[in-house]
Amino acid sequence: MAGKPSISLLLADVDGTLVTRDKVLTPRARQAVIRLRERNIRFAITSGRPPRGMAMFVDPLGLVEPIAGFNGGVYVAPDLRVLESHGLSPDAARKAVELLAGHGLDAWLYTGNDWYVRDPDAPHVAREARTVVFAPSVAETFDPFYSEAVKIVGVSDDQARMQWASNELNRVLGADASVSLSQSYYIDITNPIANKAAVLRYHASRLGIATSAIATIGDMPNDVLMFRASGFSIAMGNAAPDVQAEAAVVTDSCDDDGFAKAVERYLLDGAREEFVAPA
Repeated sequence: MAGKPSISLLLADVDGTLVTRDKVLTPRARQAVIRLRERNIRFAITSGRPPRGMAMFVDPLGLVEPIAGFNGGVYVAPDLRVLESHGLSPDAARKAVELLAGHGLDAWLYTGNDWYVRDPDAPHVAREARTVVFAPSVAETFDPFYSEAVKIVGVSDDQARMQWASNELNRVLGADASVSLSQSYYIDITNPIANKAAVLRYHASRLGIATSAIATIGDMPNDVLMFRASGFSIAMGNAAPDVQAEAAVVTDSCDDDGFAKAVERYLLDGAREEFVAPA
């Protein structure tokens, strides 16, 4: 048994964690964040989403901490003012798009403010537009935008193809990019320092606190790095077993208010309880 460290900040993933699979922020989740603030525990969010795609959480959650979009590719204030940006090199962006195409994956390109696709009817484009609440621009070629690219996304529902492409992207791009799965059907390619462990360190430095004073909660492989860097980590019940194995504890599914239950049990009402980490 081990007691939890004293927590000053909760850093949360968004999709599959803070919100349900249908992208709903439940009243219980919202109340959990409000109660964190009442306990003087700060709250921040990070996601592969563009910053514009997280604006809808600012007012309901009373966000005051910087928001980390593109897994830390861009940090914005709650009013969406850019605080810090880390784009891809044009060469890495171009190589990523070419490799994705060679493996039969669709490719999207994000700049700090815009989202470009080549086929508006391709898989998951409509879903993503509903999620981030803005539509993409259609471009026949991404050539004019590589110098502004902050994130490239590879899209496919073929899991074997996704894994193969992910391995190849890591091999070809090496230290020039960070490659991770943000959803089972999305591969995110960002600047090497745009990852969720870096987001955690950003908040620790800004607030003058130890990384051990930060709790993290998430559900996907790209959340594992922040799990490993934090003082206390929580995996969602809907996370894959290998992601759950990386966390100190596992809560319920995002569709069963797992986020709110975790906050209540581990940071609020049950905060003095001890826990047994999964074997």
